[in-house]
Amino acid sequence: MSNKISEYFANDPPSFFDELASKPKSKDLPAEGGASSNNSSSTSGTNMMSSTFTGFFQPPEYVETPETGEDSIKVTDEVRNLWELPRENEAGKLIMPGIHLQNDLADPISVAVTQHLGEAELSHRKILRVDDVTQDERGLRTLIHAGCYRTAVNLTGRLLTIYGQGYGRSGQPAKHSPHSLQLWFTRLALLAKLGEFELLNTEAEPFGQLRSADVFYDFYPEMYSGKSGSIACFSFRLLLAELPIYLGKPHIALDRLSELHVTSREIKEHYSNQRNKTAEEFWQRRCERVLHSIINCGLMMKKFSMIDDIMEGTLLKRSNLSKEDQRSLYSAWGRIYLQIGDIFGAEQKFAVSRRLREINSSPDLRDLVDKGLIAVAKNDFPEAYVIFQKALHLDTGNTMILNNMGVCLLYAGKLKDAINLYERAINLNPQKSLNESLLVNLSTLYELESNNSKAKKYNLLRLINRYKPDLNISIEICLKLQTIN
Repeated sequence: MSNKISEYFANDPPSFFDELASKPKSKDLPAEGGASSNNSSSTSGTNMMSSTFTGFFQPPEYVETPETGEDSIKVTDEVRNLWELPRENEAGKLIMPGIHLQNDLADPISVAVTQHLGEAELSHRKILRVDDVTQDERGLRTLIHAGCYRTAVNLTGRLLTIYGQGYGRSGQPAKHSPHSLQLWFTRLALLAKLGEFELLNTEAEPFGQLRSADVFYDFYPEMYSGKSGSIACFSFRLLLAELPIYLGKPHIALDRLSELHVTSREIKEHYSNQRNKTAEEFWQRRCERVLHSIINCGLMMKKFSMIDDIMEGTLLKRSNLSKEDQRSLYSAWGRIYLQIGDIFGAEQKFAVSRRLREINSSPDLRDLVDKGLIAVAKNDFPEAYVIFQKALHLDTGNTMILNNMGVCLLYAGKLKDAINLYERAINLNPQKSLNESLLVNLSTLYELESNNSKAKKYNLLRLINRYKPDLNISIEICLKLQTIN
């Protein structure tokens, strides 16, 4: 199974602004150190190279982008799978995972619809179920592509049971293969996306940091004659290193990510010494992926001086960095400065980013978002609204920009206009605009507008029922409707 299955683990970027509602500190979202997220993103809010990077902490996701995706560089399996073999004190430990759910994950949208709207409305819910797809990798891809993430988790449970790693098998010896480990990576990444952090932590625990001998080809000479290196993909290692972020323990994640970066850099230097430029560039990209995760961790911990050191001393020092990548990094750096209230510092970074744009070219999405954020920081909400409106013309339906426009209208005293903006966006494109952060904002606006907001929230629930296979935060948070499980 290709690592590219992870390209589907994304949805639209969050609002730059804090959610209007108070942010949860429960299992529904990880503890966070800035704005809330609906995601992290594609054009990924977690990806600093994205024009919609917010500058806030975002729960990580596994989205390969054309700009930074290592898969754009073709290398041999030997290069791709190279990793340090377990130390002597780790070599005897084996990884023995198992599914911890006896039954399938339930559909919380169906539960909420049944309780609040009744069985008749539930009949309009048309989503793919496990038995509607082929019981293999192709079926898994179909479910993920359709946004049916809970159903995809349930299918991974069936497929891992075939490998002898199903319910009740934790602690039992098992053989690992590229396919079984990719299934585990997919399952755990989906659980992270869905906010099922307790289950994620429990099922990920046996893997540790993938240091055991039985996740290396060398452990199975009879099966993989002459093949060496890690069976587990690099993204799996990165996910496990970031896992403590979801549990509100970023300091542990930072230690793990730093160790991952050291190993990745040593492998890059190994290929540099061999004068293998392609392999060196491949591992350079992996080093940068880890550094982006470290910066994300630093945002949560408010370690801004560490972020400055990484940006200036490492990421921007690469000799073959394109002008567009430099632009992206300076823009991201400026947005981080806004989070600490340094408007002057942010303007300086944005100015560098603008100068790197093609001469005589018109302002693009990145420039307009940067300019709009500066206007927000200066409390000039009417001006910010006009700028975001221009940005929306370049990317119609972008929910991050729509969210910002709605909040600008609210702060300008135009509550009804903000509601109309969100409702119009949902009516024009319900699949895209029924976005978690937009739903939270709109539900809060309904409560500010009237004491009789429940009927309007029920209308939103009807739309969610018909257009959204899954949400990555609960109905209680999205719509502020209490649901009894």
